[in-house]
Amino acid sequence: MKKHNIKNSLNLYKKAEKIIPGKTQLISRRSSQFAHGVNPIYAKESKGGYFIDVDDNKYLDWMNAVSAIILGHSHDHVDNAVKEQIDKGSIHTINSALEIELAELLINEIPSAEMVRYTKGGGDSCTLAVRIARGTTGRDKILFSGYHGWHDWYQSANYLVNPEDGEFPFAGIEPIGVPKVLKGTAIPFIYEDIDNLKELIEIHGDEVAAIMLEPMRSEFPKEGYLEEVKKLAHDNGSLLIFDEVSCGWRMSVGGAQKKIGVTPDISAFAKAMSNGYPMGAVVGSVEAMEQADRMFVSSSYWSDNIGLSASKATIEYLVENNSEKWFEDYGIELKKDIAKVMNDSDVDVNISGIPSNPIVQFNSENESEVPLMKTLFVQEMAKQGIHMSTVFHPTMSHTSNDIKITSEAIEKSLIVINKAMNSSFEDYLEAPILNEPFRRLVKLSLIHI
Repeated sequence: MKKHNIKNSLNLYKKAEKIIPGKTQLISRRSSQFAHGVNPIYAKESKGGYFIDVDDNKYLDWMNAVSAIILGHSHDHVDNAVKEQIDKGSIHTINSALEIELAELLINEIPSAEMVRYTKGGGDSCTLAVRIARGTTGRDKILFSGYHGWHDWYQSANYLVNPEDGEFPFAGIEPIGVPKVLKGTAIPFIYEDIDNLKELIEIHGDEVAAIMLEPMRSEFPKEGYLEEVKKLAHDNGSLLIFDEVSCGWRMSVGGAQKKIGVTPDISAFAKAMSNGYPMGAVVGSVEAMEQADRMFVSSSYWSDNIGLSASKATIEYLVENNSEKWFEDYGIELKKDIAKVMNDSDVDVNISGIPSNPIVQFNSENESEVPLMKTLFVQEMAKQGIHMSTVFHPTMSHTSNDIKITSEAIEKSLIVINKAMNSSFEDYLEAPILNEPFRRLVKLSLIHI
């Protein structure tokens, strides 16, 4: 086998060290998130389910811009719509009819949508949703669960953690630069721990503007859980916000809320709604959203025609091609093939999660081994031309042959992991241990309210 070479990627990364704080613009793209020294760091082109890095290596891509790509890289249907719009103008001096057309499409597909405001990304969508909720209720505090972006309102939760404990809700990320006066305005709760949420509502009561959470990730919530969260919010005079930036679209064009059957007051969307073009949206009921008319929420590029046309084309394609069934069928096939390989392995590993978002789970009686297993897995998959973490983000460009290629690579990777477990991981690891900064559950014992 040809020796895996990412020399050009590593050279560019060294240059980035001097001119880009954190080396990349996104934490999720830092080389430390993968097997540094083995995984590619810079790409030069992408198409369908694959990309080519700056060293001319071709990779099967299961990350897909952390789920922002849903149809496939450089998808003709979306790109043609964008090219056509570029010829008409990327941004007009006055409003575009596309604003109305996309809003009508979102309202038609998303249960919580009666009114719509646009953004350019998930963090902005979450922040706008929070501001609208605060403006509508006249309250300041947000009870949240899950990951909701980089803005001050959310990152202020790190001030509730005792630094002496050496752990933050966002691992390795200190709340420097976030005003300390925001401490106590964003308070985390533990997902599916209804008693924890009840306790916080009892403490903070009529100060709570909204309860905000990711309704789900890779697994459906416990039956009745989201219904109870909604009741708790409304009984307290608070709004319910769903962050569907990550969980929306693949499972259902109308988001997780459509699949689960629980309608929030406000929802935040982004990522896959535009197949890689910058676009986000906040939708909600008239009652929850109408105060946005009175507050200052405005940005020059929130309704540029490129994002609008990309999103409209993406959603129309998803609807016309019955994407919900496609992802369900494809995910079942993917999980079935991978499960067979894992069941035949001596490594304690399984494939779980919903079909549209499968996840690889390593297990060991020695918990300290799990990060080593994950790192070695990512490393060995990269050496075989597959770029992934332990989560799959399929696109509609992926094929059955891609599943076959992946299953074969997993089989070979598990053989290496098994050898490492029976000898020493140091003999096989070519990269530092993965650094995973996004913790979605906060240890209650660390919170000081």
